[in-house]
Amino acid sequence: MSEPLPRCLRYRAPVLWLLLPWAAGVASARILPGAVPVGWLLPCAAALAGVSVWCAFSSPARTLVARGGLAAMVTAMLLGGAAAYEIHRGRLAVWETLPPREARLVLSVERAYTPNPAYKTVSGIARVVSADPHLRELAGQRLYYSLRPADGRQRLLARTTEIRVTGVLQPLPRNAAPDTFDGYLTSIGANFRLTRGRIHEEMRGPSAFAAFCERARLRFETLLGRGIEEKRPELAGVLRAMLLGQKRDMQEEQVTTYLRTGTMHLFAISGLHIGVIALGIHGLLAAVRLPRWVQFGAGLAALWLFVQITGATPSAVRAFWMIALLQLSFKLRVPVNPLATLAFAALVSLVAHPLQLFSASFQMSYGIVGGLLLFGVPLGERWQARWRLFADLPKASWAWWRRWAEKVQRALLGALGIGVASSLVSAICGVIYFGLFTPGALLANLVLIPLASVAILGGFLSLLTGLCGLGWAGALFNHAAALLLLGMQKLLEWFLLIPGIFWPGKFAPAWTGHAALACLLGSFLFGYAHRWRWGRGGFLAPVAVVGVALAACVQFGG
Repeated sequence: MSEPLPRCLRYRAPVLWLLLPWAAGVASARILPGAVPVGWLLPCAAALAGVSVWCAFSSPARTLVARGGLAAMVTAMLLGGAAAYEIHRGRLAVWETLPPREARLVLSVERAYTPNPAYKTVSGIARVVSADPHLRELAGQRLYYSLRPADGRQRLLARTTEIRVTGVLQPLPRNAAPDTFDGYLTSIGANFRLTRGRIHEEMRGPSAFAAFCERARLRFETLLGRGIEEKRPELAGVLRAMLLGQKRDMQEEQVTTYLRTGTMHLFAISGLHIGVIALGIHGLLAAVRLPRWVQFGAGLAALWLFVQITGATPSAVRAFWMIALLQLSFKLRVPVNPLATLAFAALVSLVAHPLQLFSASFQMSYGIVGGLLLFGVPLGERWQARWRLFADLPKASWAWWRRWAEKVQRALLGALGIGVASSLVSAICGVIYFGLFTPGALLANLVLIPLASVAILGGFLSLLTGLCGLGWAGALFNHAAALLLLGMQKLLEWFLLIPGIFWPGKFAPAWTGHAALACLLGSFLFGYAHRWRWGRGGFLAPVAVVGVALAACVQFGG
């Protein structure tokens, strides 16, 4: 009789039949040189969806009609994804060939970047509220602005602030290289760049909630610098970057060190940060012994507030919804299916904001977590089953040190499997977005992720005690977190002395990088569906995909 499948290989995610064609449709619309005909795609998608529903209710499963309904559903999602991309992108065809021109606009700030004193400008992402009559089609468009304030004072504009501006408006290319600033702007749905002008006045201040979040952010900055700002300002900057995502507070040498070791993701407010903060909030609410559902509601509210205070970046919002779904499953006492939860969260994100598919944070976060579930956890469990300690002795006769040795081995092999999976995804994405191949990232992350988690927890406790008026305790936690961050920095500096720890490189042509990432994710799904049998390539197939992509498509050097 065959052995039962391990639990990590029993998960199913039927929602992938919706997610994958939707993502393929969004990507296809991006690749096509011109705009897709939304007026034709939407009716066709609706008709095919109706056919799929009719087939599902009129025929039993696994019949020819049912399979036809499945094909209709997949095609409907493909067409719907293409239409959604065009609708959310909102390109104005008439502007494709127009030269830059002066424009007087009213903008609503969505994201503000740190002012650069060298250029005497303020910049950010905004949406057009109104324009002159001959430019009224610009209303609702998202753009990047870099303008001089009329009063000469550089300041960080809070979200939802409305400003009246004049500048030179220039359309962005429909598709830009992903490793350029224009590529970043197009990935978030910006169609224009407004420069060489000025901000005349603030027509309306931020909303009450946005103003509260801005005040809280400034308060958090002060609390995270207490006790260490005067002595080691560079460590205070790293702590703020890790807790609040403010990478502008880091020194250039620090950014370079973390980039070259493949650990810069530690400063993006994403799953690691939100997960640690969620654990801290859960522990605090459990300590005060609130009712179960009160803990659930209060914990999610506090976590959502933290996400908003730190800027509500897409990666942080995605991590919040993932944690909310998992916590809801625990509270309802239903079986947790992490693969289905991940697929559902990705589908909701892409339906709400299709352009997220082309952002580095979306591809790396979902790619890495998907790799962990599909490849990393099964690989770790395969190693644990193959290399069992004291397999010839019954467990009942084990001494305490044998039990501890077995637990340590299982933890190390599990962490190594997860590290290999994340390194495969990072190897492709690192070259695409940062121009770096970092083979030493696996070892660096195995050491730094636990240390970073403790540092984040220390920063959380510093914020908590500081808000409660216990300044001395906040300074103590800041010192502890800063000591960990200093150790991490020194460790990475020593790590960079090892030859071959990083290699500059780029995919040529650029599209081969995204094709390689798609093939890697496809190999994860294929291997998982076939139980990672060696006859179907086993665990070597994803490694081979990455190896071939790096050897055949990457130009190293520079």
